[in-house]
Amino acid sequence: MLVQTHQQAIDPGQSDDDYNIAGRLERIPTSRWHVRVRLIVGTATFFDAFDMLALSSALPVLVKLWHLTHAQVGTLIASGFAGQILGAFAFGWLADRIGRVRALQYNIMLFSLMALGCALSPNYTTLLVCRVIQGVGIGGEVPIAASYINELTRAHKRGKFVLLYEIVFSIGVLLAGFIGAILVPRLGWQSVFVLGCIPAVIALVMRRSLPESPRWLAGKGRFREADAVVTQIENYTLRAGLELPCAPRIPVVSVPRSRVSELLGAKYLRRTLSVWTLWFCVYFVTYGVITWLPTIYVSVFHFDLQTALTVAAASSVVSVPMNFLLAFIIDRIGRRRWFTIGLALGAVPLVAIWLLGTQNHMLVVVLAALSYMFTGPSCSACYLYTPELYPTRLRVVGSSVATVWLRIASTIGPFAVGMILTYSDYRSVFLMFAVVALIGSVVIGCFGEETSERVLEDLSQ
Repeated sequence: MLVQTHQQAIDPGQSDDDYNIAGRLERIPTSRWHVRVRLIVGTATFFDAFDMLALSSALPVLVKLWHLTHAQVGTLIASGFAGQILGAFAFGWLADRIGRVRALQYNIMLFSLMALGCALSPNYTTLLVCRVIQGVGIGGEVPIAASYINELTRAHKRGKFVLLYEIVFSIGVLLAGFIGAILVPRLGWQSVFVLGCIPAVIALVMRRSLPESPRWLAGKGRFREADAVVTQIENYTLRAGLELPCAPRIPVVSVPRSRVSELLGAKYLRRTLSVWTLWFCVYFVTYGVITWLPTIYVSVFHFDLQTALTVAAASSVVSVPMNFLLAFIIDRIGRRRWFTIGLALGAVPLVAIWLLGTQNHMLVVVLAALSYMFTGPSCSACYLYTPELYPTRLRVVGSSVATVWLRIASTIGPFAVGMILTYSDYRSVFLMFAVVALIGSVVIGCFGEETSERVLEDLSQ
């Protein structure tokens, strides 16, 4: 059955199969075609993460060069987050109207060109403006990219395919500091921003290499274009010697316009509130812990700065193997179960630190790393899970608005730690993070929707 609400009529010269876009996508096995798309988009996402943290490598030099105050440094860091919030709304709205690939090209070009603007900045004010505008592009890229990858992938093992793409963001975050440590002392603070211009080339490649999402095209009533894209993928699949089984019949609802208010409408309210809570809890814990660990190691256990930074970075590294493992098991155990169990397991070491009140610094280091090993991968899983909860017409904007809670949590978390350390000891900080992790576990366990192995169109009926 094909549900048609757009004014464009179905061409009588084409068969129903030409318009069974979702059904045909669901029968196509993963091939090198999909891997190539994931590689192109993933490269852009890597540099998105790199550009987001490039400032941290340049700041030690800029503080001395421009005689920056603590307030100016804080404003400069916050400016990127402010731009990201604006970009999440703006590009989320744009991608649902002009298409995923075009929106990706625009925001990649924007944050790449602003990286060049940062490198050429002669003073604090210019750099501040460039970082705000760059943040707009950074804030829009990952939600659109995650939604695009989701829409090209069939339900079977979709979690594995998308999470293997999401890992590049985590790797980009990890490598940003190491690359900055190599480039800045040798080539100057501008070098990390110049490197961030590379995605501008990727945006040009996208224009020639990436097709528009056929699900988005069908949702806009542009069935001929959607059929052409799916036919291209089918032909590649056959040339690769892979089989194409009969396509299941999946209804397509063509809706030319959507309203953001639908996210809080009766149909999606529970999903929206539960996933917003999930984003807030996951990032409140992960960003808060990682941001404050070096300070706690220095002030409480009297580590020297280099040791504190190295140990804290090691705590982040342990989540990378878990990210890979999660990609291979999340389709089997389910999204909701992972978040419920993962956040609960992440809370246990934090509660242990609070209860033990230990002065054994190595035990605290190990327990903090164990906690991050379970909470860290949930950051990537949020980008898999959220696009699955909404129909094509709301997928990007729903995911983009959810990431706003990431920015809010990333701002409130470190601030809350500072307040607690002012009036209490470090153990109370870990207790707070444990409680927030458990809240996320309970909320998603009770109210979350399971999406594993389910067709996107079935989820949004």
